[in-house]
Amino acid sequence: MSAANRYLVSFDARDTFHRFADVLVIGAGIAGLRAALEVPPDLSVLVVTKDRVTESNSSYAQGGIAGVRSPEDTFGNHVEDTLVAGDGLCSRDVVEMVVREAPQQIENLIAFGTKFDEENGQLALTREGGHSHRRIVHALGDSTGFEMMRATIAHARTRPNIRIWDDTFTIDLLTHDGACRGAVVARNGLGKLLIWAKQTVLASGGCGMVYRETTNPSVATGDGMAAAYRAGAELRDMEFMQFHPTVLYVAGSARYLISEAVRGEGAHLRDVNGERFMLKDDPRHELAPRDIVARAIFRTMERTQHPNVYLDLSHLDPAMVLNRFPGINRVCKSFGLDITKDRIPVRPGAHYMVGGVTVDAQGRTTVPGLWAAGEVTSSGLHGANRLASNSLIEGLVYGTHCGRGAAEAARQMPREMTAFPVRSVIPPDDDAGLDLADLLASLRGLMVRKMGIVRERARLLEAKEDLRFWCRYALSREFDGKAGWELQNLLTIARLMIAAALTREESRGTHFRSDFPARNDAAGWDRRHVVSEPFVALT
Repeated sequence: MSAANRYLVSFDARDTFHRFADVLVIGAGIAGLRAALEVPPDLSVLVVTKDRVTESNSSYAQGGIAGVRSPEDTFGNHVEDTLVAGDGLCSRDVVEMVVREAPQQIENLIAFGTKFDEENGQLALTREGGHSHRRIVHALGDSTGFEMMRATIAHARTRPNIRIWDDTFTIDLLTHDGACRGAVVARNGLGKLLIWAKQTVLASGGCGMVYRETTNPSVATGDGMAAAYRAGAELRDMEFMQFHPTVLYVAGSARYLISEAVRGEGAHLRDVNGERFMLKDDPRHELAPRDIVARAIFRTMERTQHPNVYLDLSHLDPAMVLNRFPGINRVCKSFGLDITKDRIPVRPGAHYMVGGVTVDAQGRTTVPGLWAAGEVTSSGLHGANRLASNSLIEGLVYGTHCGRGAAEAARQMPREMTAFPVRSVIPPDDDAGLDLADLLASLRGLMVRKMGIVRERARLLEAKEDLRFWCRYALSREFDGKAGWELQNLLTIARLMIAAALTREESRGTHFRSDFPARNDAAGWDRRHVVSEPFVALT
């Protein structure tokens, strides 16, 4: 059986359609569009996204955006809360930079046309788990991402130098002489295209679909992380997948995020017997960081042998609840649940990938010509566990830095652009076709069972062996559509995650090893570490 290929598809620059841009942005979430908006009008920007421009993790964000705005709060408070949640792995300089730039980024969103919720003429602020103060701005109650993206997309469409291509799948990053030169994409109706760019910004989001239980939309298949890995970029901290503690659990239905802000406004977590189990698990009770709450829910489900726990809002003011959480109310109502009276069944689900492509403070990756921002990256902000509502602000700050840096770098390059002699040849495979849906379901189920909230060596080794086998026969093939490419990307990311989890023999943040249940600073685990080398054959 063959090893993995550098590119997922065959192509030859001599007989493939070309497109040129000064700056290519891959991904149309908040990080990607913020990068595009930072490029000066005399440089061309092409933004590509594999689905509709409105379909991203950013659009589905409920809770809000963290930023110091009240007189009672300080930058120091926000920094300290982030460091505590990150459990020893945050880069302090990065945390301080993002926290200090957050208020201005919120003002920029307002200038783009975002309508945040207000109280008495001021921006309304709420509090979420791990935050010491009310510092979360929100919009439309619990639909912050939708409103923020509505305004940002509309603003981007007014820029004549920005062109947005939806229905465009980024198959791989193009490299030549050790630098990123653009991307090979598949555009709906046009087949494969080679996009050549002076500089490329990767903002393709996360990989929640590697798990069966996830809050992520179906587009979150780790395409950018896997493509960066194949292009030789360094990835790190891939063991740290954050599980959101409260995902609506109704058998047979799609999973739906129940925002952190629900607990921030005072909701209680109860087991099947009505007991508030967080009272004895952590002094912060329901406002403990997500990793602590998720593990407490996991233990409670094991103890009670019940498939979920419950969120209880019945003690809160009904008018406040309905006004603050209209989207959650609408979804729950469709299942006959009255959130002002009924307990909401919830369980943890994969939510946010903390690890990813290594970037510096300006968003540079280890591959020249390639920048990255948002959930696809490991920036140093989140450490071992993301503080609630810090992700959108990270995307805004790093998107700004990437757009500015990529534009400056592009301006230093020759005006004329060249198509480089890049080609990929994948031998035909005569084996019978694969049942992609079955293999994907097997992968996602395996990740829940053996790479979930609680991990241990024996089960990780079993998962590693399964992945080794799947990768050897699935990554050597050439598929001709999105389903196959997404499966190959998810297999690649799963393998890296499992290898990382085996490497970190301690428990920290979102990574919990039952065979190494303590945090181990003495062994040097307090340092962030690279767990995936540049592209090698997946054997």
